[in-house]
Amino acid sequence: MSDIAATPDSDPYRLGGVRTGSQAQGRGEGGPAPKYVITAYGFWIFLLSDIIMFAAFFAAYAVLSGQTAGGPSGAQLFDLRTTAIETALLLASSFACGIASIAAAARQALWFQGAMAVTFVLGAGFVGLEAHEFAGLVLQGNGPQRSAFLTAFFTLVGCHGLHVSCGLLWLLTMMAQVLAKGFRADIMRRILCFALFWHALDIIWVALFTVVYLLGSGA
Repeated sequence: MSDIAATPDSDPYRLGGVRTGSQAQGRGEGGPAPKYVITAYGFWIFLLSDIIMFAAFFAAYAVLSGQTAGGPSGAQLFDLRTTAIETALLLASSFACGIASIAAAARQALWFQGAMAVTFVLGAGFVGLEAHEFAGLVLQGNGPQRSAFLTAFFTLVGCHGLHVSCGLLWLLTMMAQVLAKGFRADIMRRILCFALFWHALDIIWVALFTVVYLLGSGA
């Protein structure tokens, strides 16, 4: 029989444990979850909601990809060489982002800033090529108003490009914060969230490249 007597307020939430001091017998310590757990949980919810949005755009594109209204199809419009370069740039930027995450964990500021700078240059190159592609299509009279197919194409690919552009601004903010404040705990959480966001954009682009460009060019 335990030599610790239970008191009326030993178990205020009726969880079945006996609390003595700051310890709860059989139930672990109480209190709120750590900040990094809350941050990670909330950010994963954001990423999942973003993936659901892209899934809806993919579904719309799949339905409308054949609705050209007598205009050009993907096989006539897409330049796979340029798109392959875009893909290589984004995948290489993901590798550089991984190096930056490792450098941040090791508290190596110089390596972190260098890897993030490379990530920015590669990501900016991706956005530049995508903007050039869009401008060329519009100048040829193949803007989003030309057909339902092009509306779905510009919406899906443009939404991804907008995400990459926002990621580049976030990247610059992270570089400035590390430069000014170092690797504080809150900044490390933001770096982790940024890395998750950037890698998620890479995964979405691989799916987009396959479904839109490869299958579209084949059709």
